[in-house]
Amino acid sequence: MQNVKVYPLINKEEIEKKISELAEKISTDYKNKDLVLVCILKGAWIFMADLVRKLTIPVKCDFLGVSSYGSGTESSGVVRILSDLTIQVEGKHVLIVEDIIDTGLTLKYIKDLMLQRKPKSVKICALLDKPARHKIEVKIDYLGFTIPNKFVVGYGIDYDERFRNLPYIGYIEFEEKK
Repeated sequence: MQNVKVYPLINKEEIEKKISELAEKISTDYKNKDLVLVCILKGAWIFMADLVRKLTIPVKCDFLGVSSYGSGTESSGVVRILSDLTIQVEGKHVLIVEDIIDTGLTLKYIKDLMLQRKPKSVKICALLDKPARHKIEVKIDYLGFTIPNKFVVGYGIDYDERFRNLPYIGYIEFEEKK
């Protein structure tokens, strides 16, 4: 395994503040609506847990396990559904909760999949957006932070299943083994 060094990018306090702002806006926009949050696993679970605790409206939560990275740092472009929803979303409002928008390909696939299930609406909430990597544009309705083109980890986001437990967002650089 390569030696990896993590450098801070967004601290815990900034993340908490932004999640409070997002939760307030979502709570206002979906007041008196039947909302299902769809967490994209594995990277978004910490973000969604913190977001849900700050919402002031009733919501249902479900999880969609997808993979497009494997153990690398580049998306393969092929989206695999590893685990599907258990809640029916037909006739409900769906808010996809994603950790990071990179190429946009995975999110487009997921949004199209949700639309096939005939919800009232489908919107996207993402903690991070990396516009320099977009291959297609995806409308982000609720966005935490725009970040530079660096491979990030922490706060649920991993590199080869490592670093999810960091309480902040950092970026990694690979060091030469000596």
